[in-house]
Formats: sequence, C-alpha cells, structure tokens
Amino acid sequence: MTGRGAIRTPAFMPVGTVGTVKGLYLDQVRDAGSDIILGNTYHLMLRPGAEQVAKLGGLHTFIGWDGPILTDSGGFQVMSLSKIRKVSEQGVTFQSHIDGRKYELTPERAMEIQRLLGSDIQMQLDQCIEYPHTEKQAEKAMQLSLRWAERSRKAFGSQPGRGNFGIVQGGVNEKLRLQSAEGLKKIGFEGYAIGGLAVGEGQELMLRTVEFAAPQLPRDKPRYLMGVGTPEDLLESVARGIDMFDCVMPTRSGRHGQAFTRFGKINIRNARHAGDPRPLDPESPCPALSRYSRAYLHHLIRSGELLGMMLLSWANIAYYQSLMQGMRAAIAEGTFEDFRAKTKEQWKRGDVLP
Repeated sequence: MTGRGAIRTPAFMPVGTVGTVKGLYLDQVRDAGSDIILGNTYHLMLRPGAEQVAKLGGLHTFIGWDGPILTDSGGFQVMSLSKIRKVSEQGVTFQSHIDGRKYELTPERAMEIQRLLGSDIQMQLDQCIEYPHTEKQAEKAMQLSLRWAERSRKAFGSQPGRGNFGIVQGGVNEKLRLQSAEGLKKIGFEGYAIGGLAVGEGQELMLRTVEFAAPQLPRDKPRYLMGVGTPEDLLESVARGIDMFDCVMPTRSGRHGQAFTRFGKINIRNARHAGDPRPLDPESPCPALSRYSRAYLHHLIRSGELLGMMLLSWANIAYYQSLMQGMRAAIAEGTFEDFRAKTKEQWKRGDVLP
C-alpha cells in the first residue's frame, strides 16, 4: 500500500523511463490493469531535470498518472553506460549521452532527485555489473552497494506514504547474495529488490540465483526482481517468491513486431500472417489483441507504420497484466501450480494455423 493506492502483487510495472511508456497512452496502461509504472532517475535527471519536474508539480502531475510510481536510482546505468561513467566511493560521475555535460550521482543525490520527482517507491543507488564477472568483482560491487544502501536510507529520511527499497547484489554467488541480504535487513527497508540479474547470465542461472536469494528476504515485505523479463521469467520467478517486476520487453518487442499472447510468442513479421484474418486473441478484452487482424498487423509492421508498433506494444502490456492477474487469482485460490502448468502447456502448444 502506498499513499497513492494499493499495488496488487504479483505486479508487473511497465517502464516509463522518461515519463512515457513508449507507444502507449497512460490511459491504455491503466486500463490494461497496471497499478504502478516505473520512471528512471538518471534519464529524468538529464532531461527535463528533477528540479524542473518539481516546479511543475512532480512527476505524477507532469505525466498525468495518478497511481503509484517507482523510480529506479540510476544503478543500471552504472553498468549500461560504463564507457561514459566513473565509479568511486562517493558515487558515479556520468558524461551525459545527450550533450556531454558531467553529472555526479551519489546515493544522496539519487534520493534527492527521487524526492523531487515525488515517486512513491524510491530505490537505493547501487552498482550493477554485467555477466560474466569474477567473484572478486561481484564482491566489490556488492560491498559498495551495501555502503551506498546505508547512505541512501539515511538520505531518504521520513516520507510518509512512500517507501525506500534496498537492492541485493552479489552476482550469481550464493554466499555474496546472502551477505548482501543480511546487510540490507540490518539497515531496514520498506521493500527489497534483487538486482544484477538478466545481465547476460541466461535464464537457468538467473532462476537458480532467484531461488536462493528470494528466501533470504523478509516474507512480509515486497520482493522485487529488477529488469525481468519474458512471460516465462515472470511465471517461474513468482513460483520462487517474487512479488514485483519491471521490464522494457513488452514495449520494445512490440516495436519490433513481436507479440506476447496466451498462445506464446508470435512474430507478426512472418509471411504466414499476411493472409490471416484472425486477431491475436479473440477472447481478450484488449482491442489491440481482439479487434485487429494478424494480416493488418503484419501489413503495418512490414510497412514501418507507427500504428503497428503502438498496437503490438499495447497488446503486450495487456497480455503481461492478464498473466499477472491470472497468477494473483490462482495464488488466492491455491491453484498456482495448476495455473503454471496449464499456462506453459498453452505456450508450448501455440496457435498454429490449420
């Protein structure tokens, strides 16, 4: 529960990096069943600037979203922008990819930016490293992230109705993940995230890491797996105790002609869809899934039309939220394992033309 409403879990958070979920109106995001969206501290720091957003009434007012917003801290960009940043004990210095200006992001500044944005869940600044890495590299980043967690927590201060999440690091090493979790629990947060996964290690190793990392976190606090993933990733991670997810995959895949449905992945670019009058899913309440023919979607995507990208992004967000709703209902009814098996069987069976 946040000051702007409850978040039903397991929850998927569409990614609104710079204040927009790419290709969708926020009304579509909400109507698809999204309780919460995600914004990015690093990108909003660069443009339009946190102070500017604050002057305009905060991020919720600025973008027209009245539900909860989670902001990440910029930790992922510590990895993804490794060529234009420098890490020190104090924090991270970035050279803007927009205009070359230098910006310093410390744990304190990351929390200040998130407070100015007015987000409901604010993440600690951490150091995320890509895979493969050595145990020594993973330990160094984990220890730095723990020290930054303590500073982030102190800088978060008192913000009634808002929460501050710590981030477990440690690569794919069980000992390091345990050490990180224990350190974060001693500091104390409103929720806990597992970071540093889906960075090149593959699904099997990711799920194995989730399997030993999630049980180390408090059962009465949200557990958030950052940057994940495919529908199968979500289903398998919920089975291992995860409550919250975010990922650009549904909208990014939609822009490239790939739909996620209850029949599995459908590459609408394939020639076999050119004469198919069926919608992606006639039973879906989402118009993008039930109203438009595969032939039309194929035509739009092959023609490079924005409408095709928008419709598939909408369809994917709607399917992700439908999947989360199905998991929530199955958990409430005590039938999750049955739901899991049937969902995977439907994906495997697919929806092949006669």
